[in-house]
Amino acid sequence: MTASSFYPETEMVSNRFDGLDSWESVEILRAFWESQLAAVASVQSALPDIARAAEAAAARLRAGHGRLVYVGAGTSGRIGVQDGAELPPTFGWPASRLALVIAGGTRALTEAIENAEDDADAATQELRAHAIGRDDVVIGIAASGSTPFTLAALVAARASGACTVALSNAADGAILQAAEFPILVATGAEPIAGSTRLKAGTAQKVVLNLFSSLLMIQLGHVYRGLMVDMQARNEKLRRRARRMLTQLTGAETAEIEAALEAAQGQVKPAALMLLRGVSADQAQAALARHGGHLRAALAEPQP
Repeated sequence: MTASSFYPETEMVSNRFDGLDSWESVEILRAFWESQLAAVASVQSALPDIARAAEAAAARLRAGHGRLVYVGAGTSGRIGVQDGAELPPTFGWPASRLALVIAGGTRALTEAIENAEDDADAATQELRAHAIGRDDVVIGIAASGSTPFTLAALVAARASGACTVALSNAADGAILQAAEFPILVATGAEPIAGSTRLKAGTAQKVVLNLFSSLLMIQLGHVYRGLMVDMQARNEKLRRRARRMLTQLTGAETAEIEAALEAAQGQVKPAALMLLRGVSADQAQAALARHGGHLRAALAEPQP
């Protein structure tokens, strides 16, 4: 029987790092750096699965008013929370359509909550409290692929009809079987055995970056490589909004300022106003007809 029969690959000990604590500092850092490169490289084989998951999630979220739900425990949960929390300011994703579920609750963001990851009942209750249903997309993240909290959440979400995505760093992770769209990124043994904040955590962050960014593009929050739905809540972001409109329209500064003011700081309707000569209301209506996609709204024939 192999070691992995007893515990997941992320818990295994690597001979490569056996003498780690006796090495020179630069040697240790070089080994860590190499392991980080390997973690990023391991994502490549999962790209088709990430694409399928994002396309399915986009179809579900485009059809209604469903939510994007991140679920995890410990390091995996914190990485999920980080990815989800960045979607409203970066892409204008509505906070009302986002749920961040971490074993142990918000306290677990800054401290370890003993036994929280083993509480399957708490996960089921959490999903029930959020009234997860067919319109929702639930992403479960677990380095070992077998965390009871995350597994129970995915089982409950799939039973409710939600679109389910699982991200595991272990090939035999139970969450991969529990979800409709499994994503495996096999990062193997860690430089410090079991410390999944290293290779596994890096790979998870990369996968979630790719997944959520592709999803936001498919939902119309990006145009020509620009964050056209970002929330311009400070001067730096207001300057960025003005730069985007200069790049997209070539309009003069005064025109851009007037359009942004009329569009309440929103880049997409302001761009339509400047390029099509329409009012703010007409620009919003055109975007609504095309699911928020600026490219499609600009391609709409003029009346």
